[in-house]
Amino acid sequence: MPKQHRGVFVTFEGTEGAGKSTLMKAVADVLIARRVTSKSIVITREPGGSRVAELIRNIILNEPMDPWTELFLYEASRAEHMAETVLPALREGKTVLCDRFTDSSLAYQSHARGLPWKEVSALNNTATQGVAPDLTVLIDVDPAEGLKRAKEQNRFEAEGVKFQTKVRQGFLKARRANPNKWITIKAYSASPEEMAYKVVLEIERRLGKRKIG
Repeated sequence: MPKQHRGVFVTFEGTEGAGKSTLMKAVADVLIARRVTSKSIVITREPGGSRVAELIRNIILNEPMDPWTELFLYEASRAEHMAETVLPALREGKTVLCDRFTDSSLAYQSHARGLPWKEVSALNNTATQGVAPDLTVLIDVDPAEGLKRAKEQNRFEAEGVKFQTKVRQGFLKARRANPNKWITIKAYSASPEEMAYKVVLEIERRLGKRKIG
């Protein structure tokens, strides 16, 4: 059974270079401008987001490995991240904004790497203790354009446009499976501040102002 919490959980997904981190931080700024206290907002990321999870992140992003090893490292990082960062914040009623989450595992390790979708979904559910995002923001970008704009050089970017195209298709597959949880925004369609404002308005429309912060 999913654990109950009082907070709001919003995740940000997309291929490399989509601008997730920039948009996420801009969303936090807009929330604060709309009188949500900064103390009630937690900005985090996957892989990473806690001390042990950040150590695992360094291995994942830099060391070549078997797809199953890659997946299990992601899930180990995720379990630690949930236990140390996400769940405590949600139980305190905070708004958690996370750069990547379980849909990245479906897009990267399942659709792009070829691991079974159902098994990846089951492992996601185990690592998260059954907690799912309230909403997921997909920043959609042409994979070739995203790679040109990517700032963090890692082995996933080095796999090129063909791989990132499969990843994008994986995100679209995940969106089709649960369309009501997704907010899709075209990358670089406006300034980060303008896009963030649209995202916040949509979050408030779907979840209600009283739940945010």
